[in-house]
Amino acid sequence: MSETTIFGTNPIIKNIYTADPAPMVYGDTLYLYTTHDEDELENDFYTMKDWRCFSTKDMVNWTDHGAIFSLDDIAWADSRAWAPQAVERNGKYYLYCPVHKTNGGMAIAVGISDSPTGPFKDLGHPLVDEGDWNDIDPTVFIDDDGQAYLYFGNPELRYVLLNEDMISYDRELGVVKIPMTEESFAKGSHDTGTTYGEGPWFYKREGLYYMVYAAFGLGKQNEHLAYSTSISPTGPWVYGGVLMTEEGGVFTNHPGICDFKGHSYLFYHTGELPGGSLFHRSVCVAEFNYNEDGTINVIDKCNKVAMIK
Repeated sequence: MSETTIFGTNPIIKNIYTADPAPMVYGDTLYLYTTHDEDELENDFYTMKDWRCFSTKDMVNWTDHGAIFSLDDIAWADSRAWAPQAVERNGKYYLYCPVHKTNGGMAIAVGISDSPTGPFKDLGHPLVDEGDWNDIDPTVFIDDDGQAYLYFGNPELRYVLLNEDMISYDRELGVVKIPMTEESFAKGSHDTGTTYGEGPWFYKREGLYYMVYAAFGLGKQNEHLAYSTSISPTGPWVYGGVLMTEEGGVFTNHPGICDFKGHSYLFYHTGELPGGSLFHRSVCVAEFNYNEDGTINVIDKCNKVAMIK
């Protein structure tokens, strides 16, 4: 890089606590959807009430679009505005969000908007509601043939086949549970005996499907990031390795990966901002490269990312 290279510094957002980054590239802009850790905790637990959106055209200068969807917009939910992901289809934008259903378990809500920066309007009922606690951290991907997939889950990885309207799914097939095997996710310390924990991020690159996720290694208390791959969108999955190690100052991590203007980026979160903690996290980003065979080496946490000219 030349001496005139301009860098942005991590964490990306410095005025509030953010976590669970979900990038979406549309046109010449990268939109980043995040959760928001409130400054004041309630019941000494994650206190999260809305979702935020930021955008950039160069990876250094970010525009804050504020709160674009919140628990106040979802009449049937009462707490836990957790990790979202957005996608565009047919001129509409869909934001998939896990929330706590009033008098129920976790469920997946859908916000709909005519703009990537919202505001989003609630579908009016849960998209996925199995009555348990597994329905969190949705990741959405539309394949080349037009079929859309919504993966989600902790401690199990599950998926549904979304219909073209993006607000309903194939009820005949229903919710499909992925076999939680060591071949797919390696031996680990989470509830299924594998490393898979939560926070799946599903995408496709050069014919290979990737499932990146927050993971628990044997004897480890904090989450690292790992990945698995498949030649099919529904598996079987083959464990690929560690993507980012546990160090970061917080119990959780959450991946978001995209290609933008010829560069590949991993978004993640740490506790690096002043006052950072288990419940006060901060979104960061690192540029990385794929190996020729599609594998990914361990990505280091970094302090800065170069501007795209």
